[in-house]
Amino acid sequence: MLRPRIKPEHSGYRTVDGTVRLGSVVYGIGVEIEDPDGWVWTLVAALDGSRSVPEVAAAVAAAHPEVTAADVVEAVADLGAAGHLEDLAAPATRLTPQEQERYSRGVTLLRWLDRSPARSAWELQERLRASRVLLVGLGGTGGYAAQALVASGVGHLHCVDPDTVDLSNLNRQPLYRERDVGRPKADAARDDLRALNSQVEVTSEQARVTGPADLADLLDAGPAAYDLLLLCADQPAEIRRWANRVCLDSGTPWIDGGYRGPLTTVGVHVPGTGGCWQCQRLGESERRDLGLAPGQGEEAASPRMPWNPVTAVTAGLSGLLIAHAATALLTGAPPMEPGFRFGVNLAALGDPGLERHPRRPDCPACGEAAMAAHSAADAIPGGGAVL
Repeated sequence: MLRPRIKPEHSGYRTVDGTVRLGSVVYGIGVEIEDPDGWVWTLVAALDGSRSVPEVAAAVAAAHPEVTAADVVEAVADLGAAGHLEDLAAPATRLTPQEQERYSRGVTLLRWLDRSPARSAWELQERLRASRVLLVGLGGTGGYAAQALVASGVGHLHCVDPDTVDLSNLNRQPLYRERDVGRPKADAARDDLRALNSQVEVTSEQARVTGPADLADLLDAGPAAYDLLLLCADQPAEIRRWANRVCLDSGTPWIDGGYRGPLTTVGVHVPGTGGCWQCQRLGESERRDLGLAPGQGEEAASPRMPWNPVTAVTAGLSGLLIAHAATALLTGAPPMEPGFRFGVNLAALGDPGLERHPRRPDCPACGEAAMAAHSAADAIPGGGAVL
Protein backbone atom coordinates (compact mmCIF):
# COMPACT_ATOMS: atom_id res chain seq x y z
CA MET A 1 0.00 0.00 0.00
CA LEU A 2 1.22 3.49 -0.84
CA ARG A 3 -0.77 5.56 1.68
CA PRO A 4 -2.43 3.18 4.12
CA ARG A 5 -5.30 4.26 6.33
CA ILE A 6 -7.31 2.45 8.97
CA LYS A 7 -10.76 1.95 7.43
CA PRO A 8 -13.17 4.50 8.94
CA GLU A 9 -15.50 1.67 9.98
CA HIS A 10 -12.58 -0.07 11.70
CA SER A 11 -11.29 2.98 13.56
CA GLY A 12 -9.67 1.97 16.83
CA TYR A 13 -9.70 2.91 20.47
CA ARG A 14 -7.71 2.05 23.58
CA THR A 15 -9.39 0.19 26.39
CA VAL A 16 -8.84 1.00 30.06
CA ASP A 17 -6.53 -2.04 30.12
CA GLY A 18 -4.32 -0.50 27.45
CA THR A 19 -5.21 -2.87 24.58
CA VAL A 20 -6.10 -1.55 21.13
CA ARG A 21 -9.38 -2.56 19.52
CA LEU A 22 -10.07 -2.29 15.79
CA GLY A 23 -13.10 -3.11 13.66
CA SER A 24 -15.65 -1.73 16.13
CA VAL A 25 -17.29 -4.14 18.55
CA VAL A 26 -18.93 -6.30 15.85
CA TYR A 27 -18.27 -9.98 16.46
CA GLY A 28 -16.40 -11.51 13.52
CA ILE A 29 -14.74 -8.24 12.56
CA GLY A 30 -13.34 -6.65 15.70
CA VAL A 31 -9.89 -7.56 17.02
CA GLU A 32 -8.02 -6.73 20.21
CA ILE A 33 -4.25 -6.15 20.17
CA GLU A 34 -2.07 -6.16 23.25
CA ASP A 35 -0.07 -2.94 23.47
CA PRO A 36 1.97 -2.84 26.71
CA ASP A 37 4.46 -0.28 25.34
CA GLY A 38 1.92 1.93 23.56
CA TRP A 39 3.50 1.82 20.12
CA VAL A 40 0.59 0.01 18.46
CA TRP A 41 -1.67 2.92 19.38
CA THR A 42 0.88 5.34 17.95
CA LEU A 43 0.89 3.23 14.77
CA VAL A 44 -2.90 3.32 14.52
CA ALA A 45 -2.86 7.10 14.85
CA ALA A 46 -0.17 7.38 12.17
CA LEU A 47 -2.20 5.30 9.70
CA ASP A 48 -4.36 8.21 8.60
CA GLY A 49 -3.63 8.05 4.86
CA SER A 50 -1.26 11.01 4.83
CA ARG A 51 1.97 8.96 4.99
CA SER A 52 3.72 6.26 3.02
CA VAL A 53 4.64 3.05 4.83
CA PRO A 54 8.28 4.17 5.35
CA GLU A 55 7.01 7.49 6.73
CA VAL A 56 4.66 5.67 9.10
CA ALA A 57 7.54 3.46 10.24
CA ALA A 58 9.75 6.50 10.82
CA ALA A 59 7.07 8.31 12.83
CA VAL A 60 6.45 5.34 15.11
CA ALA A 61 10.16 4.58 15.56
CA ALA A 62 10.82 8.23 16.44
CA ALA A 63 8.21 8.11 19.22
CA HIS A 64 9.29 4.66 20.41
CA PRO A 65 13.08 4.14 20.00
CA GLU A 66 12.78 0.55 21.18
CA VAL A 67 10.74 -0.28 18.06
CA THR A 68 12.50 -0.81 14.74
CA ALA A 69 11.21 0.38 11.39
CA ALA A 70 11.10 -3.29 10.31
CA ASP A 71 8.75 -4.05 13.22
CA VAL A 72 6.41 -1.30 12.11
CA VAL A 73 6.46 -2.34 8.46
CA GLU A 74 5.60 -5.90 9.50
CA ALA A 75 2.75 -4.64 11.69
CA VAL A 76 1.35 -2.58 8.81
CA ALA A 77 1.49 -5.66 6.56
CA ASP A 78 -0.35 -7.70 9.21
CA LEU A 79 -3.08 -5.08 9.56
CA GLY A 80 -3.48 -4.97 5.78
CA ALA A 81 -3.67 -8.74 5.48
CA ALA A 82 -6.34 -8.78 8.21
CA GLY A 83 -8.48 -6.34 6.23
CA HIS A 84 -8.24 -3.30 8.50
CA LEU A 85 -6.56 -0.96 5.99
CA GLU A 86 -7.37 0.80 2.74
CA ASP A 87 -5.04 2.67 0.41
CA LEU A 88 -5.84 6.32 -0.22
CA ALA A 89 -3.50 6.16 -3.21
CA ALA A 90 -5.43 3.32 -4.85
CA PRO A 91 -6.32 3.87 -8.52
CA ALA A 92 -9.59 5.65 -9.17
CA THR A 93 -12.61 3.41 -9.56
CA ARG A 94 -13.90 2.63 -13.02
CA LEU A 95 -17.45 3.25 -11.85
CA THR A 96 -19.14 6.35 -13.23
CA PRO A 97 -19.90 9.29 -10.91
CA GLN A 98 -23.58 8.30 -11.05
CA GLU A 99 -22.73 4.74 -10.00
CA GLN A 100 -20.51 6.00 -7.21
CA GLU A 101 -23.37 8.11 -5.86
CA ARG A 102 -25.88 5.27 -6.18
CA TYR A 103 -23.71 2.67 -4.43
CA SER A 104 -21.89 4.91 -1.94
CA ARG A 105 -23.79 3.60 1.10
CA GLY A 106 -23.38 -0.02 0.11
CA VAL A 107 -19.67 0.36 -0.58
CA THR A 108 -19.04 1.50 2.98
CA LEU A 109 -20.76 -1.63 4.29
CA LEU A 110 -18.66 -3.79 1.96
CA ARG A 111 -15.57 -2.02 3.28
CA TRP A 112 -16.66 -2.76 6.85
CA LEU A 113 -17.35 -6.44 6.11
CA ASP A 114 -14.26 -7.02 3.97
CA ARG A 115 -11.41 -8.89 5.65
CA SER A 116 -9.21 -9.20 2.56
CA PRO A 117 -6.20 -7.02 1.66
CA ALA A 118 -8.20 -5.14 -0.99
CA ARG A 119 -6.79 -1.67 -1.62
CA SER A 120 -10.21 -0.05 -2.04
CA ALA A 121 -13.82 -0.96 -1.33
CA TRP A 122 -14.65 0.12 -4.88
CA GLU A 123 -12.82 -3.02 -6.05
CA LEU A 124 -15.58 -5.07 -4.43
CA GLN A 125 -18.35 -3.05 -6.06
CA GLU A 126 -16.60 -3.49 -9.41
CA ARG A 127 -16.55 -7.27 -8.85
CA LEU A 128 -20.29 -7.15 -8.22
CA ARG A 129 -20.87 -5.11 -11.36
CA ALA A 130 -18.88 -7.63 -13.43
CA SER A 131 -20.87 -10.64 -12.16
CA ARG A 132 -23.53 -12.67 -13.96
CA VAL A 133 -26.26 -14.38 -11.94
CA LEU A 134 -28.97 -16.84 -12.96
CA LEU A 135 -32.06 -16.79 -10.73
CA VAL A 136 -34.70 -19.52 -11.01
CA GLY A 137 -38.04 -18.85 -9.32
CA LEU A 138 -39.65 -15.40 -9.07
CA GLY A 139 -41.98 -15.93 -6.14
CA GLY A 140 -41.54 -14.32 -2.74
CA THR A 141 -38.03 -15.61 -2.06
CA GLY A 142 -36.79 -15.00 -5.59
CA GLY A 143 -38.46 -11.61 -5.84
CA TYR A 144 -36.79 -10.25 -2.72
CA ALA A 145 -33.43 -11.75 -3.74
CA ALA A 146 -33.67 -10.25 -7.24
CA GLN A 147 -34.73 -6.86 -5.93
CA ALA A 148 -31.84 -6.70 -3.44
CA LEU A 149 -29.22 -7.76 -5.99
CA VAL A 150 -30.39 -5.32 -8.65
CA ALA A 151 -30.50 -2.48 -6.12
CA SER A 152 -26.99 -3.45 -4.99
CA GLY A 153 -25.56 -3.30 -8.53
CA VAL A 154 -25.08 -6.86 -9.76
CA GLY A 155 -23.94 -6.75 -13.38
CA HIS A 156 -26.38 -9.09 -15.14
CA LEU A 157 -29.36 -10.91 -13.64
CA HIS A 158 -31.28 -13.44 -15.74
CA CYS A 159 -34.60 -14.48 -14.18
CA VAL A 160 -36.61 -17.60 -15.01
CA ASP A 161 -40.17 -18.50 -13.95
CA PRO A 162 -42.99 -20.42 -15.66
CA ASP A 163 -46.01 -18.88 -13.92
CA THR A 164 -48.33 -15.91 -14.21
CA VAL A 165 -49.15 -13.47 -11.43
CA ASP A 166 -52.05 -14.48 -9.20
CA LEU A 167 -53.88 -12.30 -6.69
CA SER A 168 -52.78 -14.63 -3.88
CA ASN A 169 -49.12 -13.88 -4.76
CA LEU A 170 -49.40 -10.25 -3.74
CA ASN A 171 -49.17 -10.84 0.02
CA ARG A 172 -45.42 -11.61 -0.25
CA GLN A 173 -44.09 -11.20 -3.80
CA PRO A 174 -42.62 -7.67 -4.05
CA LEU A 175 -42.12 -7.41 -7.82
CA TYR A 176 -45.83 -7.43 -8.74
CA ARG A 177 -48.79 -5.05 -8.49
CA GLU A 178 -52.52 -5.56 -8.82
CA ARG A 179 -52.27 -4.47 -12.46
CA ASP A 180 -49.91 -7.42 -13.10
CA VAL A 181 -52.43 -10.14 -12.24
CA GLY A 182 -52.52 -12.51 -15.22
CA ARG A 183 -49.18 -11.36 -16.66
CA PRO A 184 -46.21 -13.72 -16.90
CA LYS A 185 -44.09 -13.27 -13.81
CA ALA A 186 -40.94 -13.19 -15.92
CA ASP A 187 -42.20 -10.15 -17.85
CA ALA A 188 -43.58 -8.25 -14.86
CA ALA A 189 -40.46 -8.91 -12.79
CA ARG A 190 -38.16 -7.81 -15.61
CA ASP A 191 -40.01 -4.51 -16.01
CA ASP A 192 -40.03 -3.81 -12.28
CA LEU A 193 -36.34 -4.61 -11.84
CA ARG A 194 -35.29 -2.51 -14.84
CA ALA A 195 -37.24 0.42 -13.40
CA LEU A 196 -35.40 -0.03 -10.09
CA ASN A 197 -31.91 0.15 -11.64
CA SER A 198 -31.38 0.87 -15.32
CA GLN A 199 -27.61 0.33 -14.90
CA VAL A 200 -28.12 -3.42 -14.33
CA GLU A 201 -28.75 -5.74 -17.27
CA VAL A 202 -31.95 -7.62 -16.38
CA THR A 203 -33.24 -10.34 -18.70
CA SER A 204 -35.95 -12.92 -18.20
CA GLU A 205 -37.73 -15.85 -19.76
CA GLN A 206 -40.92 -17.75 -19.07
CA ALA A 207 -39.75 -21.35 -18.78
CA ARG A 208 -40.39 -24.37 -16.61
CA VAL A 209 -37.64 -26.59 -15.19
CA THR A 210 -38.72 -30.20 -15.68
CA GLY A 211 -35.39 -31.94 -15.19
CA PRO A 212 -31.64 -31.46 -14.79
CA ALA A 213 -31.21 -30.96 -18.54
CA ASP A 214 -33.32 -27.79 -18.33
CA LEU A 215 -31.09 -26.37 -15.61
CA ALA A 216 -27.97 -27.34 -17.54
CA ASP A 217 -29.32 -25.59 -20.63
CA LEU A 218 -30.06 -22.44 -18.65
CA LEU A 219 -26.55 -22.37 -17.22
CA ASP A 220 -25.04 -22.91 -20.67
CA ALA A 221 -27.13 -20.25 -22.41
CA GLY A 222 -25.56 -17.01 -23.58
CA PRO A 223 -22.04 -16.00 -24.58
CA ALA A 224 -20.61 -16.06 -21.04
CA ALA A 225 -20.96 -18.43 -18.12
CA TYR A 226 -22.88 -17.49 -15.02
CA ASP A 227 -20.90 -16.90 -11.85
CA LEU A 228 -23.71 -18.07 -9.61
CA LEU A 229 -27.05 -19.90 -9.63
CA LEU A 230 -29.76 -18.80 -7.20
CA LEU A 231 -32.41 -21.50 -6.82
CA CYS A 232 -35.49 -19.82 -5.39
CA ALA A 233 -38.05 -22.34 -6.67
CA ASP A 234 -39.39 -25.24 -4.62
CA GLN A 235 -41.09 -27.15 -7.42
CA PRO A 236 -40.71 -29.78 -8.74
CA ALA A 237 -39.81 -31.52 -5.51
CA GLU A 238 -36.54 -32.83 -7.00
CA ILE A 239 -35.29 -29.45 -8.24
CA ARG A 240 -32.64 -29.02 -5.53
CA ARG A 241 -31.25 -32.47 -6.20
CA TRP A 242 -31.09 -31.61 -9.90
CA ALA A 243 -29.36 -28.30 -9.18
CA ASN A 244 -26.81 -30.01 -6.96
CA ARG A 245 -25.93 -32.52 -9.68
CA VAL A 246 -25.80 -29.96 -12.50
CA CYS A 247 -23.69 -27.52 -10.49
CA LEU A 248 -21.28 -30.27 -9.44
CA ASP A 249 -20.85 -31.12 -13.13
CA SER A 250 -20.35 -27.52 -14.26
CA GLY A 251 -18.46 -26.28 -11.19
CA THR A 252 -21.02 -23.52 -10.68
CA PRO A 253 -21.49 -22.13 -7.15
CA TRP A 254 -25.14 -22.07 -6.14
CA ILE A 255 -27.42 -20.92 -3.35
CA ASP A 256 -30.85 -22.21 -2.44
CA GLY A 257 -33.30 -20.83 0.07
CA GLY A 258 -36.90 -20.59 1.10
CA TYR A 259 -39.34 -20.80 3.96
CA ARG A 260 -41.32 -23.48 5.72
CA GLY A 261 -43.81 -21.95 8.08
CA PRO A 262 -41.83 -19.85 10.59
CA LEU A 263 -38.48 -21.27 9.39
CA THR A 264 -36.50 -19.36 6.77
CA THR A 265 -33.26 -20.83 5.46
CA VAL A 266 -30.48 -20.38 2.92
CA GLY A 267 -27.90 -22.94 1.79
CA VAL A 268 -24.53 -22.01 0.25
CA HIS A 269 -22.79 -24.56 -1.99
CA VAL A 270 -19.55 -24.37 -3.98
CA PRO A 271 -18.46 -27.54 -5.80
CA GLY A 272 -15.21 -28.88 -4.38
CA THR A 273 -15.43 -26.82 -1.19
CA GLY A 274 -17.10 -28.41 1.81
CA GLY A 275 -20.06 -30.76 1.66
CA CYS A 276 -22.51 -30.47 -1.21
CA TRP A 277 -26.26 -29.97 -0.82
CA GLN A 278 -26.82 -33.70 -0.44
CA CYS A 279 -24.02 -34.03 2.12
CA GLN A 280 -25.77 -31.36 4.18
CA ARG A 281 -29.14 -33.04 3.81
CA LEU A 282 -27.83 -36.47 4.82
CA GLY A 283 -25.83 -35.05 7.72
CA GLU A 284 -28.80 -33.14 9.07
CA SER A 285 -31.07 -36.16 8.71
CA GLU A 286 -28.65 -38.17 10.84
CA ARG A 287 -28.31 -35.38 13.41
CA ARG A 288 -32.03 -35.08 14.02
CA ASP A 289 -34.02 -37.79 15.74
CA LEU A 290 -37.62 -37.41 14.59
CA GLY A 291 -38.74 -40.60 16.35
CA LEU A 292 -40.42 -41.91 13.21
CA ALA A 293 -41.81 -45.41 13.04
CA PRO A 294 -40.42 -47.82 10.43
CA GLY A 295 -41.69 -46.89 7.01
CA GLN A 296 -42.68 -43.37 7.96
CA GLY A 297 -41.29 -40.47 5.95
CA GLU A 298 -40.42 -36.97 7.08
CA GLU A 299 -43.83 -35.73 5.96
CA ALA A 300 -45.30 -37.46 9.03
CA ALA A 301 -43.36 -35.05 11.26
CA SER A 302 -43.72 -32.03 8.99
CA PRO A 303 -46.84 -32.51 6.87
CA ARG A 304 -47.20 -30.89 3.47
CA MET A 305 -50.07 -28.50 2.87
CA PRO A 306 -51.78 -27.39 -0.34
CA TRP A 307 -49.69 -24.23 -0.08
CA ASN A 308 -46.90 -23.09 2.17
CA PRO A 309 -48.04 -20.66 4.88
CA VAL A 310 -46.09 -17.44 4.25
CA THR A 311 -46.08 -13.69 4.74
CA ALA A 312 -43.93 -10.95 3.27
CA VAL A 313 -41.77 -11.29 6.38
CA THR A 314 -40.83 -14.96 5.90
CA ALA A 315 -40.48 -14.60 2.13
CA GLY A 316 -38.44 -11.44 2.57
CA LEU A 317 -36.10 -12.97 5.13
CA SER A 318 -35.36 -15.96 2.93
CA GLY A 319 -34.79 -13.84 -0.17
CA LEU A 320 -32.60 -11.32 1.58
CA LEU A 321 -30.51 -14.07 3.17
CA ILE A 322 -29.96 -15.42 -0.36
CA ALA A 323 -28.99 -11.95 -1.60
CA HIS A 324 -26.54 -11.52 1.29
CA ALA A 325 -24.92 -14.89 0.60
CA ALA A 326 -24.76 -14.10 -3.12
CA THR A 327 -23.06 -10.76 -2.50
CA ALA A 328 -20.58 -12.44 -0.16
CA LEU A 329 -19.64 -15.10 -2.71
CA LEU A 330 -19.36 -12.58 -5.54
CA THR A 331 -17.32 -9.94 -3.67
CA GLY A 332 -15.65 -11.85 -0.83
CA ALA A 333 -17.18 -9.52 1.78
CA PRO A 334 -17.69 -10.96 4.27
CA PRO A 335 -15.53 -14.06 3.75
CA MET A 336 -17.88 -17.04 3.61
CA GLU A 337 -16.90 -20.69 3.76
CA PRO A 338 -19.44 -22.67 1.69
CA GLY A 339 -21.08 -25.94 2.63
CA PHE A 340 -23.69 -24.87 5.18
CA ARG A 341 -27.30 -23.97 5.77
CA PHE A 342 -28.32 -20.97 7.86
CA GLY A 343 -31.72 -19.80 8.95
CA VAL A 344 -33.99 -17.92 11.30
CA ASN A 345 -36.80 -19.46 13.36
CA LEU A 346 -39.42 -16.77 13.87
CA ALA A 347 -41.10 -18.90 16.51
CA ALA A 348 -37.92 -19.00 18.63
CA LEU A 349 -35.25 -16.48 17.70
CA GLY A 350 -32.73 -18.14 20.01
CA ASP A 351 -32.93 -21.42 18.10
CA PRO A 352 -29.47 -22.22 16.62
CA GLY A 353 -29.59 -21.36 12.94
CA LEU A 354 -26.34 -22.77 11.48
CA GLU A 355 -26.00 -26.30 10.11
CA ARG A 356 -22.68 -27.42 8.62
CA HIS A 357 -21.73 -30.98 7.73
CA PRO A 358 -18.49 -32.10 6.07
CA ARG A 359 -18.20 -33.70 2.67
CA ARG A 360 -19.13 -37.36 2.84
CA PRO A 361 -17.07 -39.99 1.01
CA ASP A 362 -20.28 -42.00 0.61
CA CYS A 363 -22.35 -39.07 -0.72
CA PRO A 364 -24.41 -40.27 -3.72
CA ALA A 365 -23.80 -36.91 -5.44
CA CYS A 366 -20.22 -35.84 -4.69
CA GLY A 367 -18.68 -38.94 -3.10
CA GLU A 368 -15.75 -40.61 -4.83
CA ALA A 369 -17.82 -43.51 -6.18
CA ALA A 370 -20.56 -41.20 -7.47
CA MET A 371 -18.14 -38.86 -9.20
CA ALA A 372 -16.23 -41.74 -10.77
CA ALA A 373 -19.45 -43.30 -12.04
CA HIS A 374 -20.63 -40.01 -13.43
CA SER A 375 -17.32 -39.39 -15.20
CA ALA A 376 -17.52 -42.85 -16.73
CA ALA A 377 -21.06 -42.15 -17.94
CA ASP A 378 -19.90 -38.91 -19.55
CA ALA A 379 -17.27 -40.84 -21.49
CA ILE A 380 -19.95 -43.03 -23.12
CA PRO A 381 -21.88 -41.44 -26.03
CA GLY A 382 -25.40 -40.79 -24.78
CA GLY A 383 -24.45 -41.92 -21.26
CA GLY A 384 -24.22 -38.59 -19.54
CA ALA A 385 -27.88 -38.17 -18.62
CA VAL A 386 -28.45 -37.17 -15.00
CA LEU A 387 -31.39 -38.70 -13.15
